[in-house]
Amino acid sequence: MKVSHLGRSAAVLAIGSLALTACGTDNATGEGGGSAETPAAGAGVSGTLTGIGASSQQAAMTAWQNGFQGANPEAQVQYSPDGSGAGREAFTAGGADFAGTDAYLDDEEYAASQEVCGPDGGFHIPAYISPIAVAFNLPGVDTVNMDGPTMAQVFTGEITEWNDPAIAELNPDAELPDTRITVVHRNDESGTTENFQEYLAAAAPEVWTEEVSGNWPSQWAAENNKGTAGVVQSTNATEGAITYADASAVGDLGTVAVQVGEEYVEYSPEAAATAVENSSAIEGRAEYDMAMDLERDTTESGSYPIVLVSYHLFCSQYDSQETAELAKAFGEYVISEEGQQTAADAAGSAPMSENLRTSAQEALDQITVAG
Repeated sequence: MKVSHLGRSAAVLAIGSLALTACGTDNATGEGGGSAETPAAGAGVSGTLTGIGASSQQAAMTAWQNGFQGANPEAQVQYSPDGSGAGREAFTAGGADFAGTDAYLDDEEYAASQEVCGPDGGFHIPAYISPIAVAFNLPGVDTVNMDGPTMAQVFTGEITEWNDPAIAELNPDAELPDTRITVVHRNDESGTTENFQEYLAAAAPEVWTEEVSGNWPSQWAAENNKGTAGVVQSTNATEGAITYADASAVGDLGTVAVQVGEEYVEYSPEAAATAVENSSAIEGRAEYDMAMDLERDTTESGSYPIVLVSYHLFCSQYDSQETAELAKAFGEYVISEEGQQTAADAAGSAPMSENLRTSAQEALDQITVAG
């Protein structure tokens, strides 16, 4: 698939230590993180920074906005959670200072970013790492086991009832009703959709035969809604419904434990971090770009493969000193220990490791002003 130069060895080191700090409370402080460990990074900046993008980040983004603006009272960060596709489109058109996206720029989008961000284009910081929950509304049932093929058959409409033999066989101790399954999917272009489809395509290639996309395939269209909040709302309102959404948003809905090797793994920040350990940097981008690919068909024990790495997209060059300083300062707050823990508390995400934060700081240090 696709891949950047994070510096291979640095990328492996950074990603490999993520799981060690997934809970975010045992990180050493004041050691080796550089300015990425300073909670009030960029204190004293002013002006307005505008972002558009992934709704999956919304809870974390609110926490980041509050924390950053508290440390920088003359600065304001505006963010519109219109979806990853809308964020990338606005960013590459020069209509946003940064974007939140659950999928990295494709080659065409990267080329477009070079027109507005200078020769190195836009670059990715993995700001938000979180499991994507497969969530359902089935009163009295909190957890259901599914393997990849069964899940794919549910979302393609081949399995239509909760007590279907394929589901029942994987859940011998569960009392599953004959309630009809209602699939709920996103109706906007979404990185969450793309990440979920990547899992289905890897885990059930004979069932999920459509090309992976940020849009839901029309041949499997079902009940739908816009954004993370929309699909969760529809699922809550419909008994028997099932959807996919950032885990921070699913509330009291039941969730699927996913088969990995010989076990079934429930979502958690730690399990998401374990999956990210096996990821690889993408190639063909700026030296410091941190976009990555994930091994969706991993058999690693304790790994939850339906994981979302949601990025912040920044320009390598900005037209004004004020915007460059604001972008760098906000990025530094997001990746700081405080910023990552604030997001974890608000959204249940997995905080970056110290090494990953260091790599992110090195990337942010590349931001310049167009001459």
